[in-house]
Amino acid sequence: MGWVLACLTTYLPRWKDLNLDLNELEHWTEGLWQACVSQEEGGAVQCKDLDSFLALPAELRVARVLMVLSHGLGLLGLLAAGAGLDCLKVAAGRRGLKRRLLALGGALVWGSGVAVLVPVSWVARQMVRDFWDPAVPDIVPRWEFGEALFLGWFSGFALLLGGTLLGGAACTASTPATPGRLAEDDVLDACRPLEMDSPSRKV
Repeated sequence: MGWVLACLTTYLPRWKDLNLDLNELEHWTEGLWQACVSQEEGGAVQCKDLDSFLALPAELRVARVLMVLSHGLGLLGLLAAGAGLDCLKVAAGRRGLKRRLLALGGALVWGSGVAVLVPVSWVARQMVRDFWDPAVPDIVPRWEFGEALFLGWFSGFALLLGGTLLGGAACTASTPATPGRLAEDDVLDACRPLEMDSPSRKV
């Protein structure tokens, strides 16, 4: 879920919102790839691609790279963690390899969450700094948080939680007993009910 929401965060043009006081019918939004404007509430939305990568602010350039990197890390983490699950026959019988795959998947998913939270938080920090900049006149419109930022925070924390759970599952997974040990445990389990019987039934 966190990986899918991170993909949506990347491509939604709602990282920044701008309402013009002079024309309340216009609502501007901007994302990593597009800038959009809606002329009236519920009306048509016109979007334009952000053509030049170098013309973007530094936080948006870094955000593009890190968000795409998070998709790759998350996908690799899901594949590695899936291969480490007991329900799949990949590396069947090799419990140690499965645990390492599960741990690797958790680490990659955790890294994907960090790669989402860093750009989202950086863009939000820049907007807060520009919003309260005393050098900017009050009449100049200022960007505010868009819905995509909140979606990005949620997806980043979901990825961190998922990676932590996968890593914890890999660390706490118990190795299967050897055939001799398994047979011995079965004998002990079969003898326990006899030990709990009344003294009259003991030989």
